[in-house]
Amino acid sequence: MNFREQLKEKKRIIIKIGSSSLTHPETGNLNLTKLEILVREISDLRNMGKDVVIVSSGAIAVGSSAVGFRGKPVDLASKQACAAIGQAKLMMIYQKLFAEYGHVAAQVLMTKNTITDPVSRENAHNTFQELLKLGAIPIVNENDTVSTYEIRFGDNDTLSALVASLIDADLLILLSDIDGLFTDDPHQNPDARFIDTVEELDDRLLQMGKSTSGSSVGTGGMSTKLTAAKIATTSGADMVIANGEDFHVIHKIVQGRSQGTLFVGKKDHSFSLVNYIRSEMTSGTAAGER
Repeated sequence: MNFREQLKEKKRIIIKIGSSSLTHPETGNLNLTKLEILVREISDLRNMGKDVVIVSSGAIAVGSSAVGFRGKPVDLASKQACAAIGQAKLMMIYQKLFAEYGHVAAQVLMTKNTITDPVSRENAHNTFQELLKLGAIPIVNENDTVSTYEIRFGDNDTLSALVASLIDADLLILLSDIDGLFTDDPHQNPDARFIDTVEELDDRLLQMGKSTSGSSVGTGGMSTKLTAAKIATTSGADMVIANGEDFHVIHKIVQGRSQGTLFVGKKDHSFSLVNYIRSEMTSGTAAGER
């Protein structure tokens, strides 16, 4: 079976963009050239009749740069203030660029309570459905300005997988600063081999994830991406981890070309989104890529 060929038929796609893929590493400012390519790629997917949702990191990085922080703020109040500033700047630019291609962007901010509370979860699901029905492009991020440790998702890799599960997406694309999954860290081990396709995400592969990231602006490493793969694939969606250095990779993935690592979806009807969130909340883990 050609799993790559099947990507051409995907109808509802989540695209997660890491901070390092949106900003200039030297300054932390938005890379507008790349952002315009991203918007053009996504607009063309919409023109093909596909539903597209963006999970966009970068709010804290953009806000930090706007107010003159050097590096990422450490304390919670500063992070939340920078997120408020950065999120507004990001949405303003997304709205402007999408309007140039004849599309409308919508902002959706979430916390874990959005998923665990049945009323909020149903409302979020219905809102996504209506936005997609109207042809809008939802842009999702964690509601950092009000999130506390207890109700944070912690990283946008996980958030994007949970959104994929919530709205029954059939493809999740994670774009970051890595080419995909390797047998070992390719930065440390020159003999590390690239893994093109994962048909079964077993415990051995999950243990390969390391809580590291090549970027100073995002903290979502391979560990969070494999967690996202587990959530997405058990929810029935395929997932691809690919390098966001060139956003043209998006249409190449959807055309079924060999880009990144493909995790094949295999729906597990026993998987519960709510139970997963509640167990993760009690474990007290939070990473934080914004």
